[in-house]
Amino acid sequence: MRPFTLPSHDQVLELPALLEGEVTPDFIDGNGHMNIRHYLDAGASGADHLCRGMGIDDTYRGQRRLGIFTAEHHIRYLAEMHEGRKFSVHTALVARSNRAAHLLSLIIDRDAEVLSCTVEILVVGVGMDTRRPADFPDDIARHMDELVNQSDGLSWPLPLSGAMGIRIRSDRS
Repeated sequence: MRPFTLPSHDQVLELPALLEGEVTPDFIDGNGHMNIRHYLDAGASGADHLCRGMGIDDTYRGQRRLGIFTAEHHIRYLAEMHEGRKFSVHTALVARSNRAAHLLSLIIDRDAEVLSCTVEILVVGVGMDTRRPADFPDDIARHMDELVNQSDGLSWPLPLSGAMGIRIRSDRS
């Protein structure tokens, strides 16, 4: 794992909160903190909200017969969250290729004002009929490029794991 710098609570708030929640009793595991599956769910839900905002939604799947499949994810736990804690999820689009996108959800403990967890997700565009990789349509690609530019313009580096990312084949742009 490569070294990384964690953004502050205030820095993460430069990204919009796509999801807010509270750690409820059913989120708690035997160790007395929020269970792994709820971190993954929160991070994936943040990524889903971002994708829906780009137009990758039920209409995209139904009318265009295109969708996205998750190919990989990486979770990094940084601080425990306990029952009653309020949290928010802030998601950035890190990079994209013609057929793949790299997203990062940052989960903030709003009460402690700390970054609690990061969830990196690599999604692949697919044809819903063929179930095979497919290029993102031009309008979706343009929206993705805008979001990547916004992420690149942050005043702080995204805390990426280095364990995953976009691979671009030499014969593709």
